[in-house]
Amino acid sequence: MSNPEADGTGSDAAPAPPVRRLRRAERREQILDAATRAFARAGYTATGLDDIAAEAELTRAMLYRHFDSKADLYRAVLDRACLRLSEATGADDFDDNAIPALVRAAAADPDGFRLLFRYAAREPDFRDLIDSITAESREVARRNLARRIPEGPWLDWAANLIPTFTLEAVIAWLDAGQPDPDQAAARISQAVHGVMAAAQSAR
Repeated sequence: MSNPEADGTGSDAAPAPPVRRLRRAERREQILDAATRAFARAGYTATGLDDIAAEAELTRAMLYRHFDSKADLYRAVLDRACLRLSEATGADDFDDNAIPALVRAAAADPDGFRLLFRYAAREPDFRDLIDSITAESREVARRNLARRIPEGPWLDWAANLIPTFTLEAVIAWLDAGQPDPDQAAARISQAVHGVMAAAQSAR
């Protein structure tokens, strides 16, 4: 006969902690977080669903309950990163708050930021998203720079250069280990104002 106290089946045995099941939305976010990390390490092509499943500590079957394919999952990762960036920075003004907001957004989600502006730009199947962001950024820059720079080729030059330069500057800051986070936006802004000054002096 077994001893209830010895085998842990007696009434005094501590109950096993309940296993908390994540709601569907929470599980989806868990998968997106893991996929963002995995894709940011190796890029889209070199990252398999097995890598993402291992990162999320889930099975491939669980991934397929939420996403139809690796491409579907990657698109969802990019869309979420884009939404977070838009919420953090706004979309209409290139003013004194724009670069600090961009730096904060990048620091809050560096993997998502790199995926949007480093990896997606190199991947033909997902290039449409970054092209849309780039076109919108140039339009916003042009509209705001037109208050300071006369219409003409130098306005075109500045409107094309400043969004690209700013994004590359932020990525380079992330890659450098995010030095001087309190001063990073001011330093990047100095460089951007140098581009604006060059365009203005070209009149």
